[in-house]
Amino acid sequence: MYSFDLTSEQRMLVDTVHRYAAQKLRPGFRAAEAAGSVPPDVVQTGWELGLLPGSIDAEYGGFGDYSALTSALYLEELGWGDVGMALHLLTPNLFALPIALFGTKEQKEQHLPRFCEEEFPRASAALVEPVYQFDPAALATTVTKEEDGYVIDGVKTLAPLAQEAEWFLVYAREGDLTQAFIVAADTPGIRIGDPVTMMGAQALATYTVTFEQVRVPRSARLGGLKGLRIDRLLTVSRISLAAMAVGQARAAYEYALNYAKEREAFGEPIAHRQSIAFMLANMRIELEATRLLCWEAAYKFDNREDATHSAVLAKHYADRMVLEVTDSAVQILGGHGYVRDHPVEMWLRNGRGFAAWDGLVMA
Repeated sequence: MYSFDLTSEQRMLVDTVHRYAAQKLRPGFRAAEAAGSVPPDVVQTGWELGLLPGSIDAEYGGFGDYSALTSALYLEELGWGDVGMALHLLTPNLFALPIALFGTKEQKEQHLPRFCEEEFPRASAALVEPVYQFDPAALATTVTKEEDGYVIDGVKTLAPLAQEAEWFLVYAREGDLTQAFIVAADTPGIRIGDPVTMMGAQALATYTVTFEQVRVPRSARLGGLKGLRIDRLLTVSRISLAAMAVGQARAAYEYALNYAKEREAFGEPIAHRQSIAFMLANMRIELEATRLLCWEAAYKFDNREDATHSAVLAKHYADRMVLEVTDSAVQILGGHGYVRDHPVEMWLRNGRGFAAWDGLVMA
C-alpha cells in the first residue's frame, strides 16, 4: 500500500538539500552558466551533503542502501535549484552507482571507497553517441574480446567532466548486448575532444571522447561474467531524470505564479485573468501528476518489482511536461519571459534537454 508520508530521515534530507539549492545553486546559476563551470566551493558543499555515500553500503565506506524513491525526493530539490550545477554535482554517480548496483565484489572493493571520501571524485561515464536516434541498447561503440581482455572502439559525446576525469565507465556493444567497462582515463587510445556546448544546462562541461583500440583487462567488465542489465540501469536513469524534471518545472511554476500575483494590468493582478489562471492550474496539475508517476516507478524499483514500464511512462511524461510548464512560464511573463532579467528563458532551455539526456543523470 502506498504512503505519501516521508520518513523523518527523508524529510531531513529533503530540507537539507532544499537549503543547499536555495543558498548555493539559486544565487549562482547565471554566473555558472556564463562560465560554463561550477564554483569549487559549491561543488564541495554539495558533495559534503553525502548524497552518493548515502547510497553505498557501509562495507565499502558508505552509510546507506540505494533507494530510488529517496533519490527522487532530493533530485527534485536539486532540479529546483539549478539543473546545470546539479548535473555537475551528480557526475560521479554515473560511475559509482552502476558499480554499486551491478559490480562484482572485487570491483566494489576497488572503486567504491573513493566515493565516500571528503574530496569530490573525478569519475564520469561515456554512454551517449553522436548519432541520429541514439539508442542505449544498440550502440555504435563496440568491444571486442581478446585472449587477455577487451578492445573498445567508438566515439562518445556529452561525457560530463571528461577533461578532468580519472576514470570512465564506458558503454559498448558486445555482440547484441550493451555492456559497461571500467576504464582508467590515462589508458592509451583515449582522446578527449573539444567541449560540447548544450542549449541548456550550460554550467555542466561536456565533451566528445574518442576510444581507439583502447585495451582493458577482463576485470574491467562491469559485473564480471554476469555483466550488466542495461534495461535496469536505464530504469534508474529515467526515474532520476523524471524527478529532476519535476524540480525544474516546479521552479518555473512558482516563479510564474508569483509574477502573475504581483504584475498588474488594467488595475488588477494578471493572475485574476481567466487565461492566466487556467494556465497556472494546468502547470500545477501536470507537475503533480508527473511526480506521482515518478514516485510509483521508484517505489516499484525499491520493492524489486519490474519498474521498466513505469519508468518509461514517467520519463516520457516528464519530457513533455517540463517543456510545457517552462514554456507556459515564459508566456505568462510575456516579453519579460524572453529576456535574461528573468530565469524562465534559461529554464525553458533546460526543459528542452531532458528528452536528450538519457543516461546523463543517475542518483
